[in-house]
Amino acid sequence: MTARTSAGKSALTQRADGHPRRWFIHGAVVAGLLMVIIDTTILNVALTTLADPVSGLGATQGQLQWATNGYVLVFGGLLFTSGVLGDRIGRRKLLIGGIVVFGAGSLVASLAESPATLIAARALMGAGGAAIMPQTLAIITNVFGDRERGRAIALWGAAIGTSVAIGPVVGGFLLEHFWWGSIFMVNIPVALVALAAVALVVPELKGSPGGFDPLGVALSFVGLVAMIWGIVHGGETSQWLSPAVVTALAVGIVTLALFVRHEMRTRFPAFDVRLFRDSRLSAAVGAVSLAFFAVGGVYFFISLYLQSVRGLSPLHAGLMMLPFALAQLFLAPRSVALAQRFGTRAVVAGGLGMTLAAVLLMQAVDAGTSPWLLIVIFLLWGGGMANVVPPATSSIMSVLSPAKAGAGAALNSTAQEVSIALGVAVLGSLVSTVYRSGITDALGPLPHSARAGAAESITGALAETEKLDPSAAAALAGQAQAAFTDAMHLAAGVAVVALGLGMAATLKWMPGRTPHAAPDNNTTAQPAEHNA
Repeated sequence: MTARTSAGKSALTQRADGHPRRWFIHGAVVAGLLMVIIDTTILNVALTTLADPVSGLGATQGQLQWATNGYVLVFGGLLFTSGVLGDRIGRRKLLIGGIVVFGAGSLVASLAESPATLIAARALMGAGGAAIMPQTLAIITNVFGDRERGRAIALWGAAIGTSVAIGPVVGGFLLEHFWWGSIFMVNIPVALVALAAVALVVPELKGSPGGFDPLGVALSFVGLVAMIWGIVHGGETSQWLSPAVVTALAVGIVTLALFVRHEMRTRFPAFDVRLFRDSRLSAAVGAVSLAFFAVGGVYFFISLYLQSVRGLSPLHAGLMMLPFALAQLFLAPRSVALAQRFGTRAVVAGGLGMTLAAVLLMQAVDAGTSPWLLIVIFLLWGGGMANVVPPATSSIMSVLSPAKAGAGAALNSTAQEVSIALGVAVLGSLVSTVYRSGITDALGPLPHSARAGAAESITGALAETEKLDPSAAAALAGQAQAAFTDAMHLAAGVAVVALGLGMAATLKWMPGRTPHAAPDNNTTAQPAEHNA
């Protein structure tokens, strides 16, 4: 029997029953994924420390923004490219390369002696993370058979949701006991374990031979980078009509439109955009996008609320959000089974409804809110997302053949990343605008040189209270907290509208049942010969 025939037989066996070591493979790829997702939130708790010239790097506000947004820009811009490359040259290769790059970037970041070095290291980490994330979902889709694939994807989604909540806890603990670089240094042992696990148990999987679409990949990269930069910069400055923001968004939209036109005409498209005619894919992408737009912005201001309004430490603020992680762990693995029983439409709409209820309850949140209400909010929030992400992701992946799983995984991840960036930018900009209008009248006791910083953010206002007498400090702090809470309520209202639109679209267009993986029209994912 030839090697090609053996590979074909292996592929058929894999499609029907799954790889014999599929759960070991799942654990290996998720280890790398945890590192990436935790890092997306862990930096937030260290920003104040990094700004300190003694205990940190003395980074300015602009440098801190670039340390955060530089990662987002590179990560979001390269997601689709790396997914397509994984389909073409091998997902295991891209996954190993991504882990190495991410680990190297983490090492450089942990030893950085200047903000510029930290920014460059974060961009390198973004490139590594973009190579890792789509490969994990593509590999899981290929090594699991139809019977277990939905559960495996659900556990993949649970790992993402749990990691988002764990990041601030880990960061807070490390900052309380070690130096700021430990939040990056902790990635090194995780990267080494993930690298060894992937090398030992993950087989090489890639799409069958075919043409490559370099123009499509280039157009997608330019369009996504321009779009994300415009969104991020607009949110930072709250100047959405500035020439820089308008130009970036216009370039992004036009370039992505050219990408769609090119993909419809080329013989070997990087992604067949005509698949959006299938409501399993288009409705699921829409639901995921609206959900992540809402919760991305909410996550941004709820973290500020816990630390600046409630006065919690970074560690305690992270611990307060653990109910979100627990709900993810308990409900996400069960969500795909629920979708198979009651229909994807019902489960995703129900999840969006739970998330909407959680965000709606934030209208009752103020400086003296009972911690029990916050726990209920985080439980509903985590449970809602646990019933949105896995079934919607499973629906997206069911439309694509295993040979194109990388492009499908990249589409799913890109939709999430762009929506989060848009949610943080739009809702964060709204919070800043409303807060600024609410705090202006209380800035009288401050010198003119300090008013701009206090009007920019609640953290800036609270920092200025240390320079005032007790009564003036209490008045300014109270007004800052009230202004921020009012702004948070308005932003939560916008998030409720987005989630309501997602529910309506889901109920109208999403199919009622989760279909099995669609058979490939002409291609099958071919496991390469590998000694593992």
